[in-house]
Amino acid sequence: MEIKTAIDAFSALSQQSRLAVLKLLVKAGPAGEAAGKIAEALGVPAPTMSFHLKELERAGLILSRKTGRSVIYAADYGGIRDLVDFLLADCCQGDRRLCGPYVIKEMVS
Repeated sequence: MEIKTAIDAFSALSQQSRLAVLKLLVKAGPAGEAAGKIAEALGVPAPTMSFHLKELERAGLILSRKTGRSVIYAADYGGIRDLVDFLLADCCQGDRRLCGPYVIKEMVS
């Protein structure tokens, strides 16, 4: 992940409602949730929620798909994994005993 992409993702997550949306969508799983239900669950007006959803999608953290008249949003697990991988790429100098499956690159001795 490029640093600019990581900065965009962190910027998107630096707002309380957007972080709550991402947590809700991670919990919802791959099926996702309709935009209206997300707004209702978080008590955020629909136009405001639409803005937040677009920011999260632009940052590569959620995906959207049209189903009939509804727009369904779901966590982009690949994008989230890329962000976690970016954070932990140099974890514990590559010591798998400390970082487990989060180590991205093997250390070369």
